[in-house]
Amino acid sequence: QVQLVESGGGLVQTGGSLRLSCAASGSIFRINDMGWYRQAPGKQRELVASIPTGGYPNYADSVKGRFTISRDNGKNTVDLQMNSLKPEDTAVYYCNARIETMTTRYASINYWGEGTLVTVSS
Repeated sequence: QVQLVESGGGLVQTGGSLRLSCAASGSIFRINDMGWYRQAPGKQRELVASIPTGGYPNYADSVKGRFTISRDNGKNTVDLQMNSLKPEDTAVYYCNARIETMTTRYASINYWGEGTLVTVSS
């Protein structure tokens, strides 16, 4: 079994910063893409940023220049540094990873964390 556990959400004022962290654990053979999604009230879940194992990160246009995604392959973690936060960044943020488990080697399965709430006050 594999788990993704997020931490770091909370309440921050406009212009402030937060750092989200996500740790994957369990019967992991290999982790491929990792990323962060968010879902605001009444809206669909959307990609915020993603990062492949050994490539360049990808960002939603709305967060480019403000958010930075990073991963530590040795620790199976992915972080999201969020700067210059805006009220429109308010959402539940979900960690996502495509993982090959020890049972499903070479076949990636999409895993999600439970989500962490980020609230940006104006």
